[in-house]
Amino acid sequence: MMRAAGLKWMPLGLALVVATAAAAPALAGPRRDEDLWKAAEAARPEQLKLLETLVNIDSGTGDVEGGRRVLDILAPRLEALGARIERVPAEIPGLPDNLVATLKGKGKGKAKILMIGHIDTVFEPGTAAKWPYSVRGDRATGPGVGDEKGGVIQAVVALEILTAKGFRNYDTLTLLLETSEERGSPGTRALIDRLVKSHEVELNLEPGDAPDKITVWRKGSSTFNIDVKGRPAHAGVAPQEGRNAATELVHQLATLETLPRSGDGLTANLTIIQAGSRYNIIPENARAQVNVRVRDKADLERVQATLEESARNTRVPDTKVTVSRENSFPPLPENPHTEALAARAQAIYAELGRELGTGGNGGASESALAHEAGTPALDGLGPVGGNFHTDKEWIDLTTITPRTYLLMRMIQDVAARPPKTFRPAG
Repeated sequence: MMRAAGLKWMPLGLALVVATAAAAPALAGPRRDEDLWKAAEAARPEQLKLLETLVNIDSGTGDVEGGRRVLDILAPRLEALGARIERVPAEIPGLPDNLVATLKGKGKGKAKILMIGHIDTVFEPGTAAKWPYSVRGDRATGPGVGDEKGGVIQAVVALEILTAKGFRNYDTLTLLLETSEERGSPGTRALIDRLVKSHEVELNLEPGDAPDKITVWRKGSSTFNIDVKGRPAHAGVAPQEGRNAATELVHQLATLETLPRSGDGLTANLTIIQAGSRYNIIPENARAQVNVRVRDKADLERVQATLEESARNTRVPDTKVTVSRENSFPPLPENPHTEALAARAQAIYAELGRELGTGGNGGASESALAHEAGTPALDGLGPVGGNFHTDKEWIDLTTITPRTYLLMRMIQDVAARPPKTFRPAG
């Protein structure tokens, strides 16, 4: 029996093992795949050139010609990889086709992997001419640079590199480029439902949050319409004959003061208000749209009950208030399936000596639809950015290559170890 310095009494052999281990240097962390990293670095100039090209094409939701132009640039690149290209018509009028690119693997790979990105933005035609793609320091700006053209291009580049390296260890690798996400994907709901149910995992190309996070939860989104019907009248000759719909709408909107406007939980914000037809007519009609974001679906019912109760108590006589709801996306809740994928992503990022955070936000996405279908989903895999939906939207160019590497290694990892689908709660 002996006592090594700083050790309790123990058998000599075990004491030597412990002492040796304590003196040894810490084991090195996981090593990055140098071949993939170098390929991602080499692809960067062309990746940024393609990003500039696409950002400078207006493709706001409903811009059929702009959406077609973007897909006409990306489709040949995907087809050159051997992907089967489908242009799938939108499910409602006034939207561009969606694009589905499908690669078939070979060998032992059995995983069916789906990536989803959207090429539509929130910006109106003519925006790119006034605010084109530009770079200042480590930031690139422009309409849709982060939400979500940076992520879309990242996926295309990742597929190009993996294919060039001969990676085919999967059953199916599908990229959906949809064209109406910014309106809640009304042009792709049936298509998304089919694809998420036929794949084992969904990787979403929405931007990451600063400083360097992936997204493990998202709020759901719905819009409530408050419509008021009044009675028109000449505003100068007989205003007393009118029933002012705009005035009643103002009274109805006071109800929103009881609901939070910001925070990680329920939020309700007035986004559009319309009333009147001419300056000299008492408004017959008025409408407000209130965008509501929730972590818990039950909150939508509570908001609707609050608005409907207010609608039954009008202040302007002989006006009628109607409340209706347009659902966009459900919430993506915190869940063990997404957390397991996030842990894999964090381990991959550690190969680069980088720390990958996790978080969530009020922006909705298709990952919630995947989760509701029982398909594990991971979101926020695109480049890191911020100020989305504003004229200050940006991405951090220092995350372009690391995030491309992350996406490629995630594809490899889930191809080797596909997660199990699950039965959704409820």
